Amino acid sequence: MNNQTLRVEDLNLESWPNLILWAAPIMFFLVFLEWGISWYQKKDSYDAKDFFAAATIGFVNVGISAMIKLATFGSALFFYNISPFKIPATWWSFILCFIAIDFARYWAHRVAHEQRFWWATHITHHNSSKYNLSVSFRLGWTQHIKIIFFFPVMFMGFDPFVFFICHQIAVLYQFWIHTEYIKKLHPVIEFIFTTPSHHRVHHASDEHFLDKNYGSTFIIWDRMFGTFMPEGERPNYGITKPVTSYNPIYLVFHEWRDIFSDLRKAQSFKEAWRILFDKPGAEVIANREKKLVPVEKEIDKKEELVEAS
Repeated sequence: MNNQTLRVEDLNLESWPNLILWAAPIMFFLVFLEWGISWYQKKDSYDAKDFFAAATIGFVNVGISAMIKLATFGSALFFYNISPFKIPATWWSFILCFIAIDFARYWAHRVAHEQRFWWATHITHHNSSKYNLSVSFRLGWTQHIKIIFFFPVMFMGFDPFVFFICHQIAVLYQFWIHTEYIKKLHPVIEFIFTTPSHHRVHHASDEHFLDKNYGSTFIIWDRMFGTFMPEGERPNYGITKPVTSYNPIYLVFHEWRDIFSDLRKAQSFKEAWRILFDKPGAEVIANREKKLVPVEKEIDKKEELVEAS
């Protein structure tokens, strides 16, 4: 067991490959290719304003990732150094680390759909009514706080370089599943991996499709934990309360604004907690006010009777 403490200077970060940056030209080429095919076939897959909003959100995210790079690696180093295990950088450690990251991604993704606070970090990815490759760029600027879901993986003792590479590959995998042009694949692939067919279900706003298919690379987790649903009819994409703005700032922060607005109306800590961590759409304040209306009417009736007597 190697108990030597690693420092940031020991990592030689400048030599580590930035796979996402290298892949960016190919990704944009494929986006414009898909857009061109869509235009040629007279399909309504793209909207110019929607695309530029997605691209702007994506570019800002790249900048944010660069700014917090040291904090991210600092976290990975901290948990690596305090871990009682040290897993060497071998071919099999890459496989194990990737599986562990994907398991963590499943739960981070699921929580982001089931608790409103975390949903606010993720809603940007879903608030487009389109479904195309550019949607993969729409990642909320506050989504970086979900790094806490990956602390257990860091603590497992994987070499920070291994974690870095596996994390990038996991992010890049998400790109190709955001398309309607790839139909269902071989049954074996569809059983194990998350495919465009599975992810189209996930991006649906239809009630019967909600909260399904959270898997990032492996759909196995959904099959194991009861959140899997196969693709049927073509879904309607977006969120249950559609947005009409193409302003990137609004698209990133509109749910945060609504949360803060509701928190100002909270009458107790319990109510504030529910606003933050109930399911999205629970509308704690609205439901409370609905319950108050019949009571207020009853009080008004009693007051009228008293005045009449």
